[in-house]
Amino acid sequence: MQGVTKRAEARKVDTKEFQLPETHFVRDVENRVFQGIVLQCLSRIPGIAPIEGNFIDSILGRSNTEGSKGIYIDQDNKNHSVGVKIEVNICYGFSIPDKAEEIQVACADEITKITGLHVSYVHVIFKGIVWTDQERKRFLPDERLQTTASPIEGQVGEEYNDEF
Repeated sequence: MQGVTKRAEARKVDTKEFQLPETHFVRDVENRVFQGIVLQCLSRIPGIAPIEGNFIDSILGRSNTEGSKGIYIDQDNKNHSVGVKIEVNICYGFSIPDKAEEIQVACADEITKITGLHVSYVHVIFKGIVWTDQERKRFLPDERLQTTASPIEGQVGEEYNDEF
């Protein structure tokens, strides 16, 4: 009987050799992905326009290397959440509180749906007013329509003159 017991002991294998360590899954989402999601949301909301770089910035090559201008992302990998700060222009005549809520809800829902991450905040900053052609005609005399600033600037321009 001792021979049988010795054989059984010899056949015992250390099970620690077969236990594999726990697998850790990691996913990283670049800020440009979030910016793209936000831009898609903004494109579906009437009455707003994203902030754009100006002509001087494009000439000097001072473009936003992080991605889209006016969209800033703050990722918290520890809590699996993301915060978003969005700078936009609003068309004259639209309600700022209503548009802010519309932007916040749309962006938070879309980011959560696509990435599975919790959106901790959506901070909307209105940087300027965009004049639509209809509003521009309503508030400005016909002769001044040709000399106004670009719609993105949202300000009435002066006629060009070399005199100082």
